[in-house]
Formats: sequence, structure tokens, C-alpha cells
Amino acid sequence: MSKILPLEANHFISKNTVFKTLNQGVVTAKAPSNIALVKYWGKEKNQIPKNPSISFTLSACFTQTTVKFKKKSEINTFAIEVFFEGKKHDSFKPKILTFFERIEKYMPFLKHYSFSIETRNSFPHSSGIASSASGMAALSLCLMQIEKKINTNLADDYILKKASFLARLGSGSASRSIKNGIVVWGKHPKIKGSSDLFGIPFPYTIHENFKNYHDTILLVDKGEKTVSSTVGHQLMENHPFANVRFEQANNNMIAIKNILQNGDIKQFINIVESEALTLHGLMMSSNPYFILMKPNTLEIIQKIWKFRKDTNLPISFTLDAGANVHVLYPEKDRIAIHKFIVSDLIEHCQNNHYIRDRVSFDEK
Repeated sequence: MSKILPLEANHFISKNTVFKTLNQGVVTAKAPSNIALVKYWGKEKNQIPKNPSISFTLSACFTQTTVKFKKKSEINTFAIEVFFEGKKHDSFKPKILTFFERIEKYMPFLKHYSFSIETRNSFPHSSGIASSASGMAALSLCLMQIEKKINTNLADDYILKKASFLARLGSGSASRSIKNGIVVWGKHPKIKGSSDLFGIPFPYTIHENFKNYHDTILLVDKGEKTVSSTVGHQLMENHPFANVRFEQANNNMIAIKNILQNGDIKQFINIVESEALTLHGLMMSSNPYFILMKPNTLEIIQKIWKFRKDTNLPISFTLDAGANVHVLYPEKDRIAIHKFIVSDLIEHCQNNHYIRDRVSFDEK
């Protein structure tokens, strides 16, 4: 049975439709990428997830976006220009126009202004490092800054929650790229405050084992993916294993909720690697089927497994919807594991390129 968009969504409809005092301006926002531990794959209408997910927010991988806006007289259409890393990028316009159409109900000022959107990533675009997540999150944070200029009474908590709500309508996983730390998106009866409409910070105490957790991203393939995540989600509609997968994801959410609190890294590895391989197994068993992993992806995984068996060090991997490998490991073992990455794994990366990253938590 399909989920119905909760009435709570009406909470985010803007109550201020008077824009006369705001003629033009510039806003800038930075949003992190994230890597899901329990994956979201498959969605309902209105970008509602078929199953809940949970992710690490990253530190070094981010999108920075600047939006210049100016009042216009004609208010029947959207007016946008998009620049990516300094160059005009019309290929991004259709996705942003679709995004604006979805969120106009909640941001009624959009047709009253022309927008110049300038964005850049600290990592390769469309290569399985959740560039759409950080991109839509950064744009949503910019739009919330504009709404804040229109309605100065907005509370900070509301701004962040609505930014996550808006970002979800551009890219589901973008809902998890507003806040730092560990973020949950999708309603789960065992996780308090969880919602299909927006991401929330993991609402429980996180064990020290998962503080400063490292994620070294091995860039196996920095090119465009052959099949987009949007298409992949659509293929879950008639997938023969869909219902079993959604049940598995809900069970894994309970398991990882407990693991993140009790610090059991061995069980963490089991859940996270299983989730990664399940995600790609769903791709390979959909109709039509497809493979996003590359031969070097498998080489890296095999070497990680052998190194873990030989050394008993808690190294693990996860994959997003792409060929690149996220190598996960705790702070206490970073020196030995990084040495192994450099000596044995980066040879499988495109041009030996990799990114050293870690989970980003808000500073106290």
C-alpha cells in the first residue's frame, strides 16, 4: 500500500506572500555529502521513501552554492540560470525547474524573482558520492535564507527542518545533508521523531567508537553513471524482491540503532557491508538490470576482506549508487589502515585519486 503524504507537510507552507520590500540580494550556503549506512532504494510519489535510511554526514565532501536573486515584473514563469564550477550549465536547469515546481507551494516567492545559481563541489559530480544530495541541500539552504529575509520571525530549528523537507523534494537523500553527524530519514516506529518528510539527527547517544569515524573514498570511476539513481529507484516499482528488501531495511534500522549506541563495530561492519551489496544486488536483479560496480570495485572489496582477516583490524566498506568505494574505519586504527589503503588500494583508483574524509559532527 502506498504511503500518503502526511498533513504535517502543510506546516511548511509559507504564510508570508508579501515580497515588496525585498528587491534583490545574494545568499550562500554549504552542504555536506552523506553516505548511507542503511540504504534507501525505492520511493513513492512526492519523494516519500519506501524504507527508512540512516547516514554518516561527511566533512571534506560538500557543495557550496551562491544564489543571486532579483525582483522581476513578470511572475508567470520561473527564471533561472545555472553555473557549475564557473561555467554555464544548462543541462542542470531541467532538474532545478522540476524542483521549483515541486516546492512552489511552500516557497511562493519563486516566480517573483530571477535566480542565478552558482554551485561547485569539492568532489567529482555524478560519480556516486551523493552530489545531488549535497547540491539540493545547499540550494535549499539558500532558499531558506531568502525566506528568512522575507519572514524574519522564522526560528532556526524550523529553517533547518524545512530546508531538509525542501531538499527531499529535489533528491531524497538530500534530506540527510542538512545536519552534521548521523542522520535518519524515513518514518520508523522504533526511532523517535523520525519522519518521511525530513531528516533528523540520530536521537540517541552515539558510542565513542563511532566518533571521528573515517571514510576514505576511493575514486574508481569519476565519470557519469551509466544509470541514474532516479531510474534505479523507479525500477523498484515491480522489483521481485522489493517487499523483502523493505522489510530487511526496517530490521537493519533497528539493528544499527542499537549498534551505534553500544559500539559493536563487528556488527556494524556486518550490517553496512550487507547493505552495500544488497543495494547493488537490487540493481543487478531489476528489469532492466544494470551494474554500476567496476572490476576495480570488486578488487578493492576482496583486498579489504583479506586484510581484515589477516590483521583483525576493523576496516569495512560501503558503496553508494556508483563504482566508488567508501572505506570505513575507526579513529584508533587510522594509521595502520591508511597505510594499507595507500600501499594496496589506491592503485585501483582512477589516476590514483582518493579523498580522505570523516564523519562531521557539530562542534560543541
